[in-house]
Formats: sequence, structure tokens, C-alpha cells
Amino acid sequence: MTLLETPAGTTATAAPTTAGAAVAVVTGFFDAYRRRDVVAMTDLCTDNADFSYIPFEVWAKQRVVRGDGKVRTIGRVIWSGLINAFPNLGNEIYHIDGNDNGDVVVSCDINGTQQSAWGFITSQGQYFAEPHLFIMHVNSHGLIDSIRAYWDNAGVNRQLGHLEVD
Repeated sequence: MTLLETPAGTTATAAPTTAGAAVAVVTGFFDAYRRRDVVAMTDLCTDNADFSYIPFEVWAKQRVVRGDGKVRTIGRVIWSGLINAFPNLGNEIYHIDGNDNGDVVVSCDINGTQQSAWGFITSQGQYFAEPHLFIMHVNSHGLIDSIRAYWDNAGVNRQLGHLEVD
């Protein structure tokens, strides 16, 4: 066990992060994602965990919503919206790897059949499966404190039959 300095100046004990422990936490996150359990996904993250879905962007008349912020604000909203629009939303992990610094990389497909509108994409009942790359960090307390994800947003739009032309 190591002692950590907390913001209030007190000390708390935490187990050192190992690659196996970090991978186990992230695996639990993706298990919760497959169950479409946003509360469990969020509970595996720190209160102030960073969230960045790099390609995510929804344009409206007065603003643009991007996938950058915190897990408990932007992340929860995006995950809940996806699960609502794709009630069978799932993920298939192809590769997961971590290191003793708490860094975990996940290669997976996110997939599902659209049943209702998602952003400006009206439902045509189409199925999508798109490769995603997640880069996550697990802190010494065993909680995720950073989530970044990358995918081909045009590929998702194409599979859902949404071909936007300016």
C-alpha cells in the first residue's frame, strides 16, 4: 500500500496499480456497457473523470455539442442516448492491454440496431458495427479517471443510411 496526498491535505492508502488490475477494471466497464448499465459504467469512474469521444459532434441551430467533458456529465448523456436509440447496443472486444501505470487500450466493435432517432440520424432500423479504439486510465484507487475513444463516424453514418450533404 502507498500513501496518497488528498486535496484536503490528509493521507489515504491506495494499492499500486498493476496492469492486471487496470485491465480488470476496464473489462468490468465494458461488461457493464454490454448490459447497458450506465450507472455501473459511471460507478467505475472517478467523480471527475475526463471524457473525450473525439469524432462525436452534433450540430444544432444555436450550438454544437461535442463529446468532450466529464464522464458524469457528457459521458452519461451520450451513453444514455445511444442506449435509448440502440436498445441492443453492444461491444465486442478484440484486444485489451494495460500497463503498470494504469493505461489500458481496448480495440473493439461497438454495434447495435437503431430503433429511434440519434442526433440528426433518423431511424431506418439499420444495424451498425464499427471498430473503436479506447484509451483509458485507471488510477491507484482502481477507478477510471480518463476515457478517450476514436472511430470512423462517417462509417457509422453510412451503415445507418444517413448520408448528409452540405
